[in-house]
Amino acid sequence: MSGQDQDPDAWPPRPIANTKLIGHGEAERTLLDAYRSERMHHAWLITGPRGIGKATLAHRFARFVLANPKRDAGPGLFGDALPEIPPESLDVSAENPVFKRIRSGGHADMLVIERRLNEKTGKLKSVIDVDSVRQVGGFLSLTPAEGGWRVVVVDSADEMNANSANAILKVLEEPPKNALLMLVSHNPGRLLPTIRSRCRKLALRPLSPERVTDLVRMYAPEVAGEDAKRLAQLSDGSIGRALGLVEEGGLELYADLLGVLSTLPRLHIPSLHALADKVARAGAEQAFQTVTDLLRWWLERMILVRSGKSDTGAHFGAQDRDLMVYLSGQASLDRWFQVWEKINTLVARTDGLNLDRKQVVIDAFLSLENTVRHAR
Repeated sequence: MSGQDQDPDAWPPRPIANTKLIGHGEAERTLLDAYRSERMHHAWLITGPRGIGKATLAHRFARFVLANPKRDAGPGLFGDALPEIPPESLDVSAENPVFKRIRSGGHADMLVIERRLNEKTGKLKSVIDVDSVRQVGGFLSLTPAEGGWRVVVVDSADEMNANSANAILKVLEEPPKNALLMLVSHNPGRLLPTIRSRCRKLALRPLSPERVTDLVRMYAPEVAGEDAKRLAQLSDGSIGRALGLVEEGGLELYADLLGVLSTLPRLHIPSLHALADKVARAGAEQAFQTVTDLLRWWLERMILVRSGKSDTGAHFGAQDRDLMVYLSGQASLDRWFQVWEKINTLVARTDGLNLDRKQVVIDAFLSLENTVRHAR
């Protein structure tokens, strides 16, 4: 059961259908030990940066507990046999009937809560609404249909509005028996403290550049070797971000971005307009988002260089590091913070105020130019 249709043939696979999770062995062992202890906490908060495998782990554990119900529960509704010995890993074969029912959205004891489609616009809603979350309490209070657990995955909990968060809190305060609630969170600081305090926390770390490179080559074999390494450098340990950049033409856009940045302190206006035109044309909304995300991300790292975090650019090429060092020294740390905040605010207001995307990009770069030239 899910808040929206799942595409079982999507590639890379969505978390609900993904059989692989690489780089989080310690977190898997924590969940497996909790299951084997027979004193498993009813609610887990899985945290970490976006795109590193949190939702994949949540679904992986959900499949595991549904495929391995309590030994005193008897055979399931579909006659699935219980394991003879305690499982040694969270692996569940894609051929397992439980896996297949979950993958198709047809498992009676599994509920996925995520943002729904807005029927009027055809786009995902900006938040998980309270109507979606109100299902959770009633769903978990029912007797498991297949003799084991009732499992809910919320992806992501950060997207709940205030009413949704309060609805989840009520479930956490009075958890039903044989219920398991998995909350995925990219930024747990946004959640109610009372929600965080009622969950067992499991923090996932970003993947290493080498691991991301390997995963890019696995999921996007069309990407050349050096490009895979470059994507890993830009992804901050997030395979999701790296694959998003593949889909969005991120390497080409990043090269264009660096080309404009390298002309500071006096911008090359034709190059700036060429980049702004590329992300302002009809249908280029994602290109605009990619360029502005990469610009803000680059500025964050430059500020870290300026603040003395000399290892920040360790994984970058010489051209990137040299440009960061050069520009960071052209203004004070306070000035760089101010321009970074100004650009963040400008980009955040683009959709809400229906601002012209080309002008937003131009204004962002002009702010950088003014910062460098006036600091001299």
